[in-house]
Amino acid sequence: MNRTFELTRVWAAITGLALALWFFGCLYLGLKPAAVLPLLIGGIGGFEFVLFTQDLWIRHRRPSR
Repeated sequence: MNRTFELTRVWAAITGLALALWFFGCLYLGLKPAAVLPLLIGGIGGFEFVLFTQDLWIRHRRPSR
């Protein structure tokens, strides 16, 4: 279960980076990016930010060994 969740996070990060490259590539080439593209990038970025802070919180609460 834990391995599957980690792979989901990796794919989300890869997808977010690909979408960001697509967005900035469109801007660089002078094309108009799809209107939904910034929303997708923000949603995936928010998902990753929440999971990152959750990991920090869990590590903080875990007792030292």
